[in-house]
Amino acid sequence: MSIIRDITLKAQKYLADPEIMLFIGPRQAGKTTILKQLQAILEKNTKNIYFLNLEELEYLELLNQSPKNIFKIFNINLAQKSYLFIDEIQYLKNPSNFLKYFYDEYQGKIKLLISGSSAFYLDKKFKDSLAGRKKIFYVFTLSFREFLRFKNEKALAQKNFCALSLKEKEKISFCCQEYIIYGGYPRIVLAPFQEKEDLLREIAFSYIKKDIYEANINIKQEEIFYKLFKILSSQIGNLVNSSELAATLGVSKIAIDNYLYVMRKSFHICLLKPFFKNVRKELSKMPKIYFYDLGLRNFFIHNFDNFITREDKGGLLENAVFRQLRERYDEELLKFWRTIQKNEIDFICDEKQAYEVKVKPSEFKEKKCQLFFKNYPDIELSVVSIDKAKEKIGKHKIFNVWEI
Repeated sequence: MSIIRDITLKAQKYLADPEIMLFIGPRQAGKTTILKQLQAILEKNTKNIYFLNLEELEYLELLNQSPKNIFKIFNINLAQKSYLFIDEIQYLKNPSNFLKYFYDEYQGKIKLLISGSSAFYLDKKFKDSLAGRKKIFYVFTLSFREFLRFKNEKALAQKNFCALSLKEKEKISFCCQEYIIYGGYPRIVLAPFQEKEDLLREIAFSYIKKDIYEANINIKQEEIFYKLFKILSSQIGNLVNSSELAATLGVSKIAIDNYLYVMRKSFHICLLKPFFKNVRKELSKMPKIYFYDLGLRNFFIHNFDNFITREDKGGLLENAVFRQLRERYDEELLKFWRTIQKNEIDFICDEKQAYEVKVKPSEFKEKKCQLFFKNYPDIELSVVSIDKAKEKIGKHKIFNVWEI
């Protein structure tokens, strides 16, 4: 039995509901495994389960002709409730029509559990929003707690990270630094160290190439796409200016925006928006760049050195904090704050909690945050570090990255 993912446990609660369950995320993040885990759970109580992978062209052609052709592929008994799993739904020409048809015609008789390798079809191929018919589950690469389970540290993964013994803190710090360097793709986590870089190369080129192809938005210069990946990899935690990137790479701003769209919709990067209530005094609308998986990011800058010895520790730690926060907050609830004078707070979460990231908490300067405190007195600010030496700096709590 494969290691159970958190999203599997979350999704299990919705198996009895009529809504279509959509699992969306980057390639190789584990979506097929999650579908198989849910299939195994259902098999304890029913045999009316059908699984189809649309990378099989024969079946894809049939379903593109008509959704009804599913009954040519499977002998589904409509007298009893059945569960239909479809992997890689994005290959269908009109996935929304397929899903809408089955939901409307066979609600209560056929429960759909669907995976897709990107979000393209949600806003490109989905001509119908499926409002009220779907429940979306975002499948990212492993969270840190899942990473610990995959590293056979199950007991540590269940601990309260804010109440660890000294020995447990040492172990979790060691694991966290590996997670920051090699990321959370399941195959990478389980692979021997000497194989991790080659596997990340396969993901970076083979699978991202598929993302470009499936995007179908006129990306003609594949090499520019990869050069942009390299540039963005060197800029984590910094503002993204599409016009500057276009000038650097010698392409149009429209082309850069298209490339960024594909990267975002493939769940490789996140462009975090600024938080402001006074547009005139606070910064422009440029976003900040973060990677969903730091292993992929580190591949593109060709640096898998130990965290302690690296010159980019600040950016790595800030991106790791983003990844932790993204487990708890939807993307639209995560922001950053920055003024024209370049006063900055790294993360604002749901307009309630703020975090400033410092490899060395002693470098945190409260006076640089006075305007923020004045404008947003109800938002509590904490400092996030790694291997913290004390619990507070002034009145502000200090957390290790794995504690938030």
